[in-house]
Amino acid sequence: MKYDYTPYFENEVLRKRDYLKKEWCSRIIEHPLKIEEQENGRVRFWGEVKELDGRVLRVVTLADRKTIHNAFPDRGYRK
Repeated sequence: MKYDYTPYFENEVLRKRDYLKKEWCSRIIEHPLKIEEQENGRVRFWGEVKELDGRVLRVVTLADRKTIHNAFPDRGYRK
């Protein structure tokens, strides 16, 4: 599947978290550990990233589930 990215993701998230890879975000959306819809319609996806020593990354998309808006390691996620 082809994913789009918000300007916020492209200009802020990737700049602040230069270690993140778009491929990881795509992989998490396609094979999540957990999915949760937010009240504003955005969707949260959690997934483990082996390349980050197994840390869990939270990826947030717009309601369409294919436009990536945010991504960050979720230190509070419990398996």
